[in-house]
Amino acid sequence: MPEAMTQSEVVIKVRGLTKTFTLHTQNGVRLPVFEGLDMDIPAGACTALYGPSGCGKSTLLRSLYGNYLVQEGSITVRHRGEEIDIARATPRTILTIRRETIGYVSQFLRVIPRVPTIDVVAEPLLALGVDRAEATAKAAALLKRLNIPEALWHLAPATFSGGEQQRINIARGFAADYPILLLDEPTASLDSGNQEVVVLLIGEAKARGAAIVGIFHDDDVRETVADHIIDLARMKEAA
Repeated sequence: MPEAMTQSEVVIKVRGLTKTFTLHTQNGVRLPVFEGLDMDIPAGACTALYGPSGCGKSTLLRSLYGNYLVQEGSITVRHRGEEIDIARATPRTILTIRRETIGYVSQFLRVIPRVPTIDVVAEPLLALGVDRAEATAKAAALLKRLNIPEALWHLAPATFSGGEQQRINIARGFAADYPILLLDEPTASLDSGNQEVVVLLIGEAKARGAAIVGIFHDDDVRETVADHIIDLARMKEAA
């Protein structure tokens, strides 16, 4: 199971992070996203990334998850009691970190066709060696909390509504007690009732010591869950 973190312990250290996209189909035009970025992410708190569209919020989140290569700098993560630089880690190490240490809720659900919803949610627990009955029970509890009708649990989610797919995505992300959670607009397509459930799940994760980094376009949700706000646009101006 993922290791527990002591609240206020820094679990992600970003130093001198620089990311630029090169548009090879546009004569190699370079688009700088952020340069020389520094930040610390503590356990037991939610850090919200803030700023207008295009300022690099999602790019930063994907960089923290190891989806994007960065040109310069380091992303040091606490994993198995050691500090690992995701910016320099091997693909195998990154996969292990994702399985054990970092959970990620993207804006869109990506699943294997024909896999039942309850198995989609239980899969992160099974990957950690949790007994199938226990994993399925936790998956069912999360689906129930997020108001997914039981009649849908054994159907593949590919044909579900956008809001239903996002709730399944959230349930999957919160299934394992990851020390770190990355949330990319988790409440964007949800009604107010399900937004409240997500706010509660975030609060519970913080209470057990998880470090959360999230993008929340809903002002009320962000003000409710965020302990720290990083304004990327302002950091760019300061740089």
